[in-house]
Amino acid sequence: MSNTRTKLVALALGAAFAFAGPAFADKMKVTLDGKAEVPPNNSAGTGTADLDFDPASKKLSWKLTYSGLSGPPTAAHFHGPAEAGKNAGVAVPIPNVASSPVEGSATLTDAQAADLMAGKYYINVHTAANPGGEIRGQVKK
Repeated sequence: MSNTRTKLVALALGAAFAFAGPAFADKMKVTLDGKAEVPPNNSAGTGTADLDFDPASKKLSWKLTYSGLSGPPTAAHFHGPAEAGKNAGVAVPIPNVASSPVEGSATLTDAQAADLMAGKYYINVHTAANPGGEIRGQVKK
């Protein structure tokens, strides 16, 4: 193969890999507890959430694990936009929270994606004893 042809093949293969390569998701981990609630509470409950966000498709996927709550969860949500120490309304519901772990996904709007990436979302798990939220954690990159 001529040197020019070898260079062209290498260039074409490089371009194919550059354009066909996988989109990489942003991975985030959230730690939830009663101290992060606003106002804080004395819950013995704890939780973690592993998040994957694909900026290209705006798909947010989660695996939420919790234990030690005062009772069964009544609801869980992503709330925002709000920084730590502030409260906000529900942005994305987390369905099927009756047992841990909870896995799901949602496609975000452009504004929701921007707020998520700016650290303006938090996860809240609600119970009958703590209807405003028993455990909470701020989403951080």
